[in-house]
Amino acid sequence: MMIDERISTFLYSLETPECPLLEEIEQRALEERVPIIRKETQSFLKVLMQIVSPRNILELGTAVGFSALVMERYAPEDCHITTIENYEKRIPVARENFRRAGKEDRITLVEGDALEVMQGLEGPFDLIFMDAAKAQYIYYLPEALRLLRDGGVLVSDNVLQEGDILESRFAVERRDRTIHKRMREYLYQLKHDERLLTSILPLGDGLAVSVKKGSKL
Repeated sequence: MMIDERISTFLYSLETPECPLLEEIEQRALEERVPIIRKETQSFLKVLMQIVSPRNILELGTAVGFSALVMERYAPEDCHITTIENYEKRIPVARENFRRAGKEDRITLVEGDALEVMQGLEGPFDLIFMDAAKAQYIYYLPEALRLLRDGGVLVSDNVLQEGDILESRFAVERRDRTIHKRMREYLYQLKHDERLLTSILPLGDGLAVSVKKGSKL
């Protein structure tokens, strides 16, 4: 828990219901322990869609399509989302959710390894939402920078790892040490790459919001 549980509970109580289909998809994902964006992240993305008004979004990590549908609902009418998923069992579920929502023309699901798919894309994208394998973020970054337009926004989810990112690598479970090391490297790179301006927020499980600088900066 990144913030006091009482504060989280209070903030959750202020949320308004989504459309019935999104509520259903979210509830089913939670029951089946499918990782989806948290309430705080949902709220943030909704506002960000209105601020950035992206026309072309790339998402790494579709899962069951929940986050893509949230972004699509609050993005401009002419926005198109390309979302990448490599887990075979979730792909048909996501496709069915897009069909049920009537968004198959606005959301394109690409099957395959995120890095390999990215290498075959041209871009540019106005916004990239990174929510795939956390240990791979550091390897996705060069392609994300290539595909992101100047002034575009990169949002990276789950970057604080329930607070474990603060710990020494020897204080985390052995099985988590590779992710811990690479995520620390990733956050360092986001903050020190001269092409990016990054803010790391203790929101949900941690969000890094980066803007690709234009020539003026």
